[in-house]
Parts: sequence; C-alpha cells; structure tokens
Amino acid sequence: MDFETATPREVRQLIREGKYTGQTSGMCRGYAQANLVVLPKDLAYDFLLFAQRNPRPCPLLEVSDTGSRTLHEIAEGADIAKDIPKYRIYKKGELEGEYTDVSEFWRRDFVSFLIGCSFSFEGDLIAADVPVRQIEEHKNVPMYNTNIPCRSAGVFHGNMVVSMRPIPYALVPKAVLITGQMPRVHGAPIHIGDPSVIGINDLEHPDYGEMVTIHEGEVPVFWPCGVTPQNVIMQSKPDFVITHAPGHMLITDVKNVNLKY
Repeated sequence: MDFETATPREVRQLIREGKYTGQTSGMCRGYAQANLVVLPKDLAYDFLLFAQRNPRPCPLLEVSDTGSRTLHEIAEGADIAKDIPKYRIYKKGELEGEYTDVSEFWRRDFVSFLIGCSFSFEGDLIAADVPVRQIEEHKNVPMYNTNIPCRSAGVFHGNMVVSMRPIPYALVPKAVLITGQMPRVHGAPIHIGDPSVIGINDLEHPDYGEMVTIHEGEVPVFWPCGVTPQNVIMQSKPDFVITHAPGHMLITDVKNVNLKY
C-alpha cells in the first residue's frame, strides 16, 4: 500500500489488524492527524481546562463521551483503543509500557482527548517546496522538552514539548505563514534558532523521536507539540493514563484544508 495516498480508513484498518505499527508522518496526504490522551473521568475536567489554557501545544479536535471508544466528529468508525499504531501507558507518572492495542485496559470511566498534530501541516509545507526532513529521511520527528512553562490547571502542570524541523533560512517566513494558518494543529513556530534559549542543551539527542540532518544554511525551527501532555503527566503523576506513543498518531477523516483559518 502507498501510505501517502491511502485513505485514513484504509490505514486505520491495517493498524487495527496489527499489520502496521510504525510512525505516521507523511501518511494519508491531506488529512489531519491527532495525538491522544485518555484519562479517568475524575481527571477529565482538569485536563480539559489545561488544554483550554494551553491551546498552542494542546489544540483540541474532539473529546469522547465517557467510556466510549468511538468518535463523533473526526474519524467515523475509528476505535480509539486499536487504531493508533503504538500507545503508551503511564502509572503515577512512570512509563509502564508500550502497546499496539489497549482494549484490555479500557475502563467505563475513561474520557479520550484528541489533540491536533503538527504532522497535519507537513503536506502544505511540502506543497510549497519547504523541505520536511524527517519525511525525507523516513524518521520520526525530533521532539524536545523545554523550559517554556504551561499554564497549570488542577493537578496538571509542567513545561511544553516542541517538535523541530530544519528549514532553509530563506524559507523560514514561508514556513511561518503556512503553519500560522493552522492553529488547530499547533500553528506557527514557538521559537526559531538557538535551542538553548528554550532550554534545549543537546539538539543531537531528542527526548522523543529521532534526530534528523541539519544542512548548512538551515535553521532549527520549533513548533508546540502534542507530546506536551506526556511530559505534564510525568510531572503531575496521575494514577493511570493512556497516550499515543510519540510520532504514532490517529489518522483522522478531517482534511487539513478544513483546519485552516
């Protein structure tokens, strides 16, 4: 299957059957992808408030009904517990393990939050001849913890995570304009240039994902990232949380063009 031109439903079916477990950057060109956070209902209001207070790293696309593994808006027929290539389970802030199916852990009190993903704007960058290096190199996007504080809400507190893409200097304004039109998938960059300014001391070793090549004449550009909730979970230490594994997203039926201003 050509994953770039496949439909979201086709790819979700392969993932559900366990036939694909890799990262999803570059898949289903033109369609939005989503990060996942699944929490018990007694924490759901705090997280909803956290997302509303931090719309750059946590732009909400949909919130599920309590206990439901299906969605009403962004992915008809999707199964939240099976249709993401890889999940993570955190217990009291510690990573317990990674799974390709979390249906055995599902509870009737779970609420799922689907959060916009920067993979969604990469097709627009490529169409405008702005290189997207992790797609070129078939890697997962590099992501980093930062010193940028999020606004706290209830039990949730911590710093932002960012994704990085190297952009040729002359194309940085174009990249800013293109991504700035899509605030529901993180929007414009949060920082351009010197990574130490936002607390990244070793660009060569991402906290999540894989390092990509930065060519001469390129500058690292950083976008708010939907892995931010995982960093917040590790700092806030709730009893039990399910998330996507970084880079392994839910591919939705929503076209990117419908997420623009």
